[in-house]
Amino acid sequence: MIYVDADACPVKPEILKVAERHGMAVTFVANSGLRPSRDPMVRNVIVSGAFDAADNWIADNVGADDIVVTADVPLAVRCVEKGAHVTGPTGRLFDKTNIGMASAMRDLGAHLRETGESKGYNAAFSPRDRSAFLEMLDRLCRRAKNAQAGPSP
Repeated sequence: MIYVDADACPVKPEILKVAERHGMAVTFVANSGLRPSRDPMVRNVIVSGAFDAADNWIADNVGADDIVVTADVPLAVRCVEKGAHVTGPTGRLFDKTNIGMASAMRDLGAHLRETGESKGYNAAFSPRDRSAFLEMLDRLCRRAKNAQAGPSP
């Protein structure tokens, strides 16, 4: 299963393409409307507009070896703790080896923005980001499928 933090996700079409190639189901979770799909492998979940409602839904439903696509570091922390494979829409991998540093850097950035030390501008999403994401999602799909298949005899 692939879970997508879908509000403002710039790679929805890419997720569908990779998921179809691997025969994996996708759940888009958002606070607002999503374009309906006739594909039985695609599910849309609309949650309340409450703060972190989409994040909470994903964290409550994700399991080990599922895949999560999110740019939200606190959600990534929760999903990595549950054994999920997590990537951002730029192809950034979040795993046990780097999630602590990613969380600390996010907190530092928030502090610097609050104190006025940093304007907090994010770089524009680029074709290079899209390419890195496609490569990472494909790798995570293979990894998740291999983990679900279990050890070879």
